[in-house]
Amino acid sequence: MASYSIFRSVGRTFLGLTLSLCTLLIASCVKEELPTANTPESNFEALWQLMDRHYCFFEYKKQTIGVDWDEVHSRYRAKITSDMTSRQLFEVLCQMLGELRDGHVNLGAAYDLGRNWSYYEDYPRNFSADLIEEYLGKGTDYQIVSGLKYRILDDNIAYVRCESFADGIGNGNLDAMLDDVRGCAGLIVDIRDNGGGNLETAKRFAARFTNIKRLTGYVCHKTGTGHNDFSSPQALYLSPSDGVRWQKPVVVLTNRRVFSAANDFVKCMRQCPNVTILGDSTGGGSGMPFMQEIPNGWSVRYSAVIYLDAARQHIEFGIAPDVPLAMTDEDVQQHRDTYIEAARQLLRQ
Repeated sequence: MASYSIFRSVGRTFLGLTLSLCTLLIASCVKEELPTANTPESNFEALWQLMDRHYCFFEYKKQTIGVDWDEVHSRYRAKITSDMTSRQLFEVLCQMLGELRDGHVNLGAAYDLGRNWSYYEDYPRNFSADLIEEYLGKGTDYQIVSGLKYRILDDNIAYVRCESFADGIGNGNLDAMLDDVRGCAGLIVDIRDNGGGNLETAKRFAARFTNIKRLTGYVCHKTGTGHNDFSSPQALYLSPSDGVRWQKPVVVLTNRRVFSAANDFVKCMRQCPNVTILGDSTGGGSGMPFMQEIPNGWSVRYSAVIYLDAARQHIEFGIAPDVPLAMTDEDVQQHRDTYIEAARQLLRQ
């Protein structure tokens, strides 16, 4: 869900929300009394209060990174003046939101998009698009099915590159691909730099790797305006696909730019058999985003729904791999992708 078509993809990411949640959020937007004057002071208060009532990770962020939202209010309110320009106000408000270190939190003006992408900017890339092109080959060396590119490598290992879940990867696409590689000894699913997209698409792909219904996590909906006003955790399950399912070992490649729906994909895949997660921790992004406006028309996007893993643990700051790994300069210089080669070795064992 940030690095995955920030505003154009927002509507698609809400497919996983229940109708009752949408009704609750819409009703709360209508009833709440936020400041309405288009002044720096009013816009500041409207944004702070909107976040205070609806953002879902305040307690978690307080425990993990020490964010005190009341203290944030005091500190940033002192920077607001009645004569500040629009751009000066935008800068201060973006800095305030940045305290949350949430890639799903954005402030959109006509001239810029406020964001905090420290979840990947502060870490090694562990990915080279040029190397991926070398592994896939040229022209018709590889196949394309909707948002997936794949090729059978020379050691009979299938390599699948999944760049985004924003593309409409359908069941027919997945049937065709898995049927095509059915004779391979193993499968590599490379989701590095996948910034998310549609949760249902991610779940549809993950459903190809289980033969039974599996608990994959929990969801907590906001039920009030307090920081701790949430529903009890509701179980989430992954049901096996009715189409072609993969029965052999699979390795999923991850890096810090795996975010939002892609993070959820990893959460689901961890519960499937014969799956190894290899690489760097994912970037996280486990809060379903929602959007509202402040008086001057700027749009704010924020995490409104909490997703937990099967152990009821937060995955907002990412999911650790089963096999930690970093790309090496030596491999890159030799036109070798450290991750892909390690995955091939695992699958050949």
